[in-house]
Amino acid sequence: MLKTKAAPWQGCQITGALLVFLLGLTACRSSAPLPKVNLSEAGWKISQGQAAWRSQKSAPEIAGEILLAEKADGQTFVQFTKTPFPFALAQNTTNAWQLEFPVVNKSYRARGKPPARVIWFQLPRAVAGSPLAKNWSWHGSETSWRLENSATGESLEGYFAK
Repeated sequence: MLKTKAAPWQGCQITGALLVFLLGLTACRSSAPLPKVNLSEAGWKISQGQAAWRSQKSAPEIAGEILLAEKADGQTFVQFTKTPFPFALAQNTTNAWQLEFPVVNKSYRARGKPPARVIWFQLPRAVAGSPLAKNWSWHGSETSWRLENSATGESLEGYFAK
């Protein structure tokens, strides 16, 4: 009987597939949802007003109500509501972020810093006077403000009630 030797790559193929499978189990784990924000807790500074959001230069504006809540420890919460629906919810802690669009049942979350391209995470930075990410600009006065991304044309313009 003639014995054949297995090709050296055959064992590697099985081992490689097993390794990819095992890595996939750990790498695809998403972050747990952040706890719901309780704005009645002490320490939240809340600003409310009206805003118009444009997702890109050629898109129509969507007018709604804006709520910005900030804590001294770096936590932020932004809610843009087109009555009666919350349109966008952005929450940021010191080591995680979460973005929700309830109307379309979409949510995103991760550990670390929030994505710089998301306007809802740039708004708290702009209001606080912190440096903004590339392509973002802030123009504010005592009565109104405008946050804009020069690369995408996305903008948020509004005011906070006194």
